[in-house]
This record gives sequence, structure tokens and C-alpha cells, in this order.
Amino acid sequence: MTTRIQDVETRILAPLTGSSRPFWIWIGVLLAIIAWGAVAYFIQAREGLIVTGMRDRIMWGLYITLFVMFIGASMAGTFVSAVLRLTGASWRGPIVRSAEMITVAALVVAAIFIFFDMGRPERAFNIVLFGRWESPLVWDVYGLATYLAGSLLYLYLAAIPDIAMIRDLVPASQRLRSALYRAYAVNWIGTPDQRRVLLSTLGAMAIIMVPVAVMMHTVTSWIFGMTLREPWNSPMFGIFFVGGAIYSGVGLIVIMMFIVKRVYRLNDLITDQHFLKLGYLLATFAALMVFFNVSEFVTLGYKTSVDASFYITQMTRGSMAPVFWIYIWGGLILPIILIALPWTRNTKGIVVASIAANTGMLLERYFIVVGGLTVPLNPYEPASYFPTWIEWSLMLAGIAIFALIVTALAKALPIVAIWELREHEQEQDLEHARRMAEVSA
Repeated sequence: MTTRIQDVETRILAPLTGSSRPFWIWIGVLLAIIAWGAVAYFIQAREGLIVTGMRDRIMWGLYITLFVMFIGASMAGTFVSAVLRLTGASWRGPIVRSAEMITVAALVVAAIFIFFDMGRPERAFNIVLFGRWESPLVWDVYGLATYLAGSLLYLYLAAIPDIAMIRDLVPASQRLRSALYRAYAVNWIGTPDQRRVLLSTLGAMAIIMVPVAVMMHTVTSWIFGMTLREPWNSPMFGIFFVGGAIYSGVGLIVIMMFIVKRVYRLNDLITDQHFLKLGYLLATFAALMVFFNVSEFVTLGYKTSVDASFYITQMTRGSMAPVFWIYIWGGLILPIILIALPWTRNTKGIVVASIAANTGMLLERYFIVVGGLTVPLNPYEPASYFPTWIEWSLMLAGIAIFALIVTALAKALPIVAIWELREHEQEQDLEHARRMAEVSA
């Protein structure tokens, strides 16, 4: 193992063995935000959903928007990680672990926003006990549970060699921590048989998780698409949601990768090439999302039913116009331009494009949910909606919970898969030795 890899490992493992003052300040800030959200939720639970901006005609709002947003963010990890593993991408090492952590955290927070949206959260289990299988809501609940369980298992399996490494580093005086790492390391010592079984299992899990991820986002889209509301009544919603999830998910990986690079000082490991490759993927899906939007609005506008006309007017020059045009120009066109132009096709430009992409996709989920519900079902005045401070507080609390889960996972496991870095280094050494032998011959 080279000195460079040893130095990288030291920096990656440092947060697992000690905690700096900035770390505890960060934890304190997150806990304070969550505590404020808990106060807001207590008020909502006591007073009911009347304290939100939702009413009988706008029965979904910011909470369901964020549910869809975090479901989309979950596509960042397991799907991208699985695809990179299946394709044997040699540059995946610095990416996959943090991406897998994002998936687990995003799915947990997505489930929490469902509870935020319920006026009677204690009845949540009724959908399991008495739910009708004809309803996409039931499919979504079981899909979310399956996706979360699979993502946790996938993260754990891919981390076993690193867990075993930490097991050997934890001092015996830390009895609880040592016992936990020993238990989760499942007697891993890195024998050829163990490595063969692990790689085969990871390959099988990767094959399973790709369709599971697609299924989860498709089922979520069916909650909207299988209604009779004109803006949602589209068979395109499945591919729209999957494409949007990959788009925002890739952007979230870029943002996470940039943070990891700065916090862990991994400039020599996470290079501009990693950002460039993900940037190309981001631009590709941005272009696909532009195509999907053009296809949807041209089709709706050509037929111009009463409801479609109201919806298009609302989006383009009505109450939703600011949200819609920021999404189009800032969330789709801007990332393409930033990645297309040579002088912005760099790490900073791609990070800005990723932030714009995720902001745009949050706005898109908002106008899908709220814009669809404002179209009148009967000849009455359209309803209006705007989130209250309760909803904004719970939004910030949800984001803080997401950050706290990722932070906790990064405190328990190396943020980068060290065993994969070692394997890649060994492969490079063997390839170098082979080339030198060929030159000598």
C-alpha cells in the first residue's frame, strides 16, 4: 500500500476516532433546529392541520412536496451506486459510500414527512391493517419499506470489510463500541472465500436494487397519475418521476462529494474528473427533463381542455408562474449551460449546477402537488395555498434530521469505502507491473 493511500485512510478514519469542536457545534445546530421543529409539530398535533395552509381542496402541500423530493433524493445512492458497481466503473470508490448513506437518510426523512402530513398519525398502521390493495397508497407504503430495508442491507454489506478494519482499531477499553463492531463485522478476516461471497452478494444486491429503486419512484408517481385530476392524469408521470429522481439524485451526490472533499481534505482522491463525469450525467438528465416538459405541455396545450387551459395559464402567467419559470430556467436550462460552457465546466460550476438542479426539482415537486390541486373540479373559484410557519419549521427540521443521519453514519463508518480504494490501488499496481514486464520483454 502506497504512502498516498495510507495518508488518505488516516484522514478518512480521523473523524471516527475523535470529535472536534466544529463537529459538536454542527450537531448542536442540527439538534436546535430539530427541537424547534418538535415544538412546531406539538402545536400541529394539539391544534390539528388547521395551523397549516392546507384545507379541504388543497389537502396536500409542502409536506407531500418534500416527501416526493426526499424520495427522489434517495435515488442518489443505491441506484447510482448499483449502476457504478454493475458497470465496473473504476472511479466509483470515493462516491459510492456517501451515496448509499444519502439513500438511507433520505428514505427515513421521506417517511417522517408522511407522518407530518397526517392529522391523526396514530392511525398510520391502519393502512397496513386495513389498506385496500387497489390503492397506490398501499403500494407506496410497502415499496418504501422494501426500498429502505434493501438500502440498509446494501449499505451494510458494502461496509463489512471497513467495519472489520475499525473493529481491529477500536481499543478494548471501549467495550460497547468494540462489541458492536465485532458483531457487525461477522468474523470478517478477508479470506479469498469471504471476498468471493461478498462480491457475489453485492453484485446480486445491485441487480435487485436497480429495479426496486425504479419501482419505488414509479409507484410514487402513480399516486398522482392514477387520479382523475387533469394535471396529473398522464401516463408519463412514471418516467417523469424516475428521470427527475436520477437528476436531483446525481446533483445531491455532487454536493455531498464536494462537502466530503472539503471536510476530509481529499483533494488528491476526489478529483475534478469525478465531478466532470457526474456533471455530464447531470446535464444529460437535465436535457431529458427539458424534453419531458416540452412533451407534456405541447400535448396538453394542443388539446386545450378547460382544465388543461387553466393549468397551463396558471403555470406560465398565473399564480404559479414564478415557481414554474425559475424551475425551467434556473433548474433545467442553467445547469446545462454551466456544464456546456468550457469556462464553467469545472468543479465549482458543476456544484453550482447541482444546487440549481435540486432547487429546481424542489420547485417542480411543489407546482406538481399544489398546482395540480388548485385546478377546480367544479365551477368555483380556484383555491389558494401558502405554507405557514409550522410547515416551514417542519421542513427545516426534516432537512436537519437528514443531515444528522448522514453525520451519524459518517461517524460510524468511513465516508469513503477504504477496502475498495485498496483493491483499486492493487489493480493499478498489477497493471503497472504487467506493463513494465511487457516493456522489459
